[in-house]
Parts: sequence; structure tokens; C-alpha cells
Amino acid sequence: MADADCAAVAAVRVAGWRFAYRGLLPDAYLDAMSVEADTDARREHLARAGDRTVHLVAEAGEEVVGWAAFGPGRDPGAGPGDAELYALYVRPDAAGTGVGRALTGEVLARAAGLGFGRLSLWVLEGNARGRRFYAKAGFVPDGAREPWEVGGRTVMELRYARAL
Repeated sequence: MADADCAAVAAVRVAGWRFAYRGLLPDAYLDAMSVEADTDARREHLARAGDRTVHLVAEAGEEVVGWAAFGPGRDPGAGPGDAELYALYVRPDAAGTGVGRALTGEVLARAAGLGFGRLSLWVLEGNARGRRFYAKAGFVPDGAREPWEVGGRTVMELRYARAL
């Protein structure tokens, strides 16, 4: 991902949140999300991450239809062999087309190629579609659970992990 991709990635991320989390997070929070503000946030994250975070975009034609980001594990106790999938979003009109599977496969290959032995991620407990998706990719819940407050609502996140 380059700086020039930030607006397209932000559009994928905002649309992905609204699609995946409607009914799980407050509507007012999702509706207030702004592609413009998220573009600025993506640029800031990209500039700050340096070479520690890998950003991947999936394109159909010349349009960005998916985005994934991973890097070193951020959880307490994460070791040097632990990576974390920070984000994986697909444009709603591309859901079910294989874009998410392709991005996941590329993340797994690149993380292993960088010497990581384990990849974890956090998924909302109520996100049945996301949990099925990650299970099909070989991720399993490892027992870690964390409350997350967003938009005035507390939801539970589950950590999933798999060996690389």
C-alpha cells in the first residue's frame, strides 16, 4: 500500500465496517464514520508504521476492493515469532468473491516468509460471518477474550490464532 492508496483503502474500511458490524455496533457510530477522516488516519498509520507493518491491497481492474494489514503481535506476552492480523476488509460488493481468501493467503505466506511462526487476530464475538471465515482459514479461538468499548457500547472480542 502506498500513500496514493489511502483514500481507496479508507473507503473499503468504512464500507467494510458498516457491512460487517451493522447490528453489532451502534448505528450512530457506523453512520458517523467518514472516509475523509479515515483517509487521514490511514496516512498517519502508514507514515508511523515504517517497515514493521505490511499493508496489502486487492484490486479488481484498477479499483481497490480489499485491504489487509499485519505486523508484530501487539498483545502482552507476544514474542518475536508472533504476528497479528490487524485488519482485513473487503468492499461489500466483493464479499464472497474470493478477495478475502486471496488476501488471507497472501498474509499467511508473507508472515511466514518474514519468519513469524504464529498469526493471531481479534474478531467480534457476535460477528458470525467473520468467525466462520477465519475458521475456514485455519484460525481457532485460543481462549483470550477482551471487552472493547466502541460508540458507547461494550462488545466482546475473541482472539483467534493459527500456526504458520
